[in-house]
Amino acid sequence: MIEADLTIILPEILLSLFAMLALLFGVYTSKDKMAPLLTWATAGVFVLLAAWIGLNGGGDNVAFGGMFHDDAFSRFSKVTILLAAAAVLVMSQDYMERRGLLRFEYPVLVALSTVGMMMMVSAGDLMALYMGLELQSLALYVIASLRRDSLKSTEAGLKYFILGALSSGLLLYGASLVYGYAGTTLFSGIIIAAGDGQMSLGLLFGLVFVISGLAFKISAVPFHMWTPDVYEGSPTPVTAFFATAPKMAAMALFARVLHDAFGGATADWQQILALLSVLSMFLGAIAAIGQRNIKRLMAFSSIAHMGYALIGLVAGTAFGVQAMLVYMAVYLTMNIGTFAFILSLEKDGTPVTDIAALNMYAKREPGKALAMLVLLFSLAGVPPFLGFFAKLGVWQAALDVGMVWLVIASAVASAIGAFYYLRIVYFMYFGDEGEELDRGRSPVLWVFLMGSAAVMLFGVINLFGIEGAAAAAAATLVN
Repeated sequence: MIEADLTIILPEILLSLFAMLALLFGVYTSKDKMAPLLTWATAGVFVLLAAWIGLNGGGDNVAFGGMFHDDAFSRFSKVTILLAAAAVLVMSQDYMERRGLLRFEYPVLVALSTVGMMMMVSAGDLMALYMGLELQSLALYVIASLRRDSLKSTEAGLKYFILGALSSGLLLYGASLVYGYAGTTLFSGIIIAAGDGQMSLGLLFGLVFVISGLAFKISAVPFHMWTPDVYEGSPTPVTAFFATAPKMAAMALFARVLHDAFGGATADWQQILALLSVLSMFLGAIAAIGQRNIKRLMAFSSIAHMGYALIGLVAGTAFGVQAMLVYMAVYLTMNIGTFAFILSLEKDGTPVTDIAALNMYAKREPGKALAMLVLLFSLAGVPPFLGFFAKLGVWQAALDVGMVWLVIASAVASAIGAFYYLRIVYFMYFGDEGEELDRGRSPVLWVFLMGSAAVMLFGVINLFGIEGAAAAAAATLVN
């Protein structure tokens, strides 16, 4: 039995072993001189694991008595998480090295965080859920404050740690209530105790607290307060990591908990998620208007996009989960391209994050400006770019269950949010000409920027097969 269980969790075991061996290798060799090699090696391991999981997985395998699930849903999420993490590592290597931030601990912490994310999306038990969540979070607390000589970076890490501890407390309290009233921590047992819409009051309170703890991880309003400061204060590659892989992991975990543990009580959690969705969309859209720092703007953009992705979960159907997965995959691609652009912005070798610095950028870098225009239009949900069709999918899922008001609200929020994306386009093409920024010298960043823009243009043809994989993943989660 234990041999079969270990076979199922082999990808997580291998990545954990790699992280520990990389740590020992860094400590007992030349430490930070090995950081570039470890960064590329970690990215390579991520890609290999993603290929292995994506190509060799099959069926619905359960390990450790139901605590760990290896199914199509977890495999889709893991492949997306691993590829996003690999992309961020590759993009960050040159940026971090030139600023003396590339320490050998960085790729190791990213690897350990990714192990936690893989555990999260496969969790079939409240204890397994918490183990994965904390492994991810503890590594993220450290890399948020990686720039030790910066007050903003230290503040970002401390704020994330304190508020993360608060969210963990909410989650644990909710889990204890669920265990007390359900008599088990296994999702398969909780869904029986929750019944078919006949949930006890204590179990309902437990569900509310669990949702509150998970909402923090996706920075949904009103649990978003850490996001702008952490995005601004962390080194830009770390911000890019925060905005991609952990968001996918948290959203997948959200779907896993709601459908595997509380699938029979859809009417109870639909209302809570709908409120979180609307608040996130509108706060993200309105608060970003006054931002002048592009990293803070992306923080509020992230809050709004998590609101749109939640619409798929609010539907409570298999198509809703499918639409959410497609939306998250598209969102991650857009963010990777956008942060590749932000990482390339420099003036005399110093990073630039002020939006006003982009004045007449298109005159000096027409290709990069055009690619960024495509990404911004896609983030705003402008047709015919892929971001629009991702949004259309979650809208269709909500309309299928009669939630017209939610679709109208999200359309209004989307129209408001388009302003701050289009303002960046205005600066790039029509702003007052100012001092020139340094010309980008990283071919890696150029490739990711252009590649992401190309996906937004040509992905509308068939979504590169993602839609079929997302449908299969959703079907295993929602029966």
